[in-house]
Amino acid sequence: MDLVKASEPQPSAEAQLRAASPHALVATARRLLAERAGAQEVSVLLADYGLAVLQPVTHLPRTGPPVSAHEGPAGSAFLTQKPVLEVLPAGQLAHLPITVRGDRLGVLSVHLPAGAVDPRTVLQLGDFATALGHEIATAGRDTDLYLQARRTRRLTLAAEMQWQLLPGRGCAREEFVIGAHLEPAYAIGGDTFDWSTGADHLVLTITDGMGQGIDASLLAGLTTGALRNARRAGIGLADQACLADQAVYAQYGGKAYASTLLLSFELATGLVHAVDAGSPQLFRQRGGHTERVELEAQMPLGMFEETLYTEQTFQVEPGDRLIAVSSGVHGTRSATGDLFGERVLRQVLGATRATPPHETARAVVGGLIEHYGSKELLSDAAVVCLDWTGRQG
Repeated sequence: MDLVKASEPQPSAEAQLRAASPHALVATARRLLAERAGAQEVSVLLADYGLAVLQPVTHLPRTGPPVSAHEGPAGSAFLTQKPVLEVLPAGQLAHLPITVRGDRLGVLSVHLPAGAVDPRTVLQLGDFATALGHEIATAGRDTDLYLQARRTRRLTLAAEMQWQLLPGRGCAREEFVIGAHLEPAYAIGGDTFDWSTGADHLVLTITDGMGQGIDASLLAGLTTGALRNARRAGIGLADQACLADQAVYAQYGGKAYASTLLLSFELATGLVHAVDAGSPQLFRQRGGHTERVELEAQMPLGMFEETLYTEQTFQVEPGDRLIAVSSGVHGTRSATGDLFGERVLRQVLGATRATPPHETARAVVGGLIEHYGSKELLSDAAVVCLDWTGRQG
C-alpha cells in the first residue's frame, strides 16, 4: 500500500501529517502506519544537540531512554542515511533516517509483523520518514516538543540563543553537501555558521564572536543578523562584510568584534569568492592531498570604524572537500600546552576523507576533545565541512 500517496478518496499520509496538530505528529504517524502498513509499534528518535544519542519523542517528560547515534541498528541508519532492518522474534524493526534537505534530524523506527517487509514497503517507509521530517521541521515554529526532545540536559541561555540562529546542521543539493558541528553543544557561546543557497550561488559563513557566554552570543547574533540583512539586500560579498563591520562597530565601538570567513560559490563554475575577516581557517582536500587555502587576512568585523574589505577568488573542482574551522579548533591547547594545530587537524582530516561531511565535522571536534582531554572545552569550536560535486552538464 502506498503510504504517502494513497488512492482517493482516502487522504494521503502526507496530507494527514500536514493537517495534524504540531504536537501530535508522532501520534498521527503511529496511527497512519498501523492502518496502512500494519505497524505494531512506531518510535520517532531525534538526534541530541551533541549528536551523541537518539532520543524517542514522547509526552511527559517528552523523551524516553536514549539510544546511541553511532552504534546499533538505529545509530547505523542515522550514520549511513540508509534503511536498516532488525530481525526480532516477532517480526522486523525497520529504522529509516529522518532527513530534511540534507539536515539529519533522527530516525523513524517501525515494528512490522513477520512477512510485511519487502523492498517496496521499505521504499515507502523511507518516503514517509522524509515527509514526517519536513513536518517536524515546520512544527518547530509552533511547539517546543521536538526541541525539548533533543536535549539530554538543559542548554545555557547563550547556547539557546546560538542554536536558534543556525540554518540547520546540514544542507544537500546537486552541487554540494554540507555537514557542520558545534561544541560544547549545550554551552556554546560565540561560534556560529550560516548559509543560504539560491539558483546560482551558495553563500557560507563561519563566525567566531569574541568573549564567552551571553556577551559572545549577543555579538554573534548581531553579526549574523547584519550579514543576513546585507546578503538579502543583494549586494556583493565584500560589501556584506563592510555593512556587518559597521553594524558591529556602531554597537561596540571596537571593544568587541567578530572574526568571520565569508564564502560565495558560483554553482555553475565552482568559482569561490572569499573574504577572510579574522581567525577561521579553511582547508581543501583534493585527491589525497590536504592543503590550507591561503587567503589575505583582513580585520575582524567591528574592530575598526569603516573598514574596507576586498574579495579574493579560488576554484573548487568536483571531488573537492572544504573544511572551515574556528579558532576554538585550530588554537586549542592540551593540558600539557600542546597546540591542536594544523598537523593534528590534517591527520584527522586524512583519516576521515571517505566519511560523509557530517561525520567528518563531528570527528574533527571529537579529535579536538580527545586532544584537550575533556568535553568541557574552554573555547567554542565550530566546524563546517563541504563536499563539492559541481553542476552536472
